[in-house]
Amino acid sequence: MNVRLLGSSRTGAFSRLITPRRAHALRRGLAALLLAAALPGGQAQLLTDPNRDWREADAPPPPALRTDGLVPFVVSVHSQLRFGVDPASVTLGPDGVIRYVIVAQSDSGTLNAWYEGLRCATAQVKTYAHWNPGPPGEWRMNANAAWRNLGGEFASRPAVALARGGFCDGATPNGRPADMLRALRQPKAFER
Repeated sequence: MNVRLLGSSRTGAFSRLITPRRAHALRRGLAALLLAAALPGGQAQLLTDPNRDWREADAPPPPALRTDGLVPFVVSVHSQLRFGVDPASVTLGPDGVIRYVIVAQSDSGTLNAWYEGLRCATAQVKTYAHWNPGPPGEWRMNANAAWRNLGGEFASRPAVALARGGFCDGATPNGRPADMLRALRQPKAFER
């Protein structure tokens, strides 16, 4: 069976290759490719960054570590750690980077914290500093801080949870920090 291409009545070798079944498979594949490119936190950046001239602003130093008043969020239902973000640390820079402090605590009282930046436009995260409990307790800056893909091998699972939980709205920040925190506090139908 021959298929007419783009309104052409000609039938040739190419048109004999495109059967209705193959055309349907091509459309499904194209739709899947476009959907993967549009998903927030996608595994691969299929589209190039529309803002190729983007430059990261200097990240401010990490704020003082606080463990009171954290906004809890779920990284994984299988995690034995409790995660929270310090609401006072959440900022949106002029470069579009959301910066925040995450605190993870175990039942035994062990505490880990890190200061990160999240870029929704490229689905990437950067860890600026880790908390060293000391003594004395202090932030240790990451001299080799680099942007990592959220879907990559060394991705920060808490950053993925924050991006999906309300910090990003697709490829853009989800409004002001207050809006992001409000979205994060909303109960989700499906916690992962």
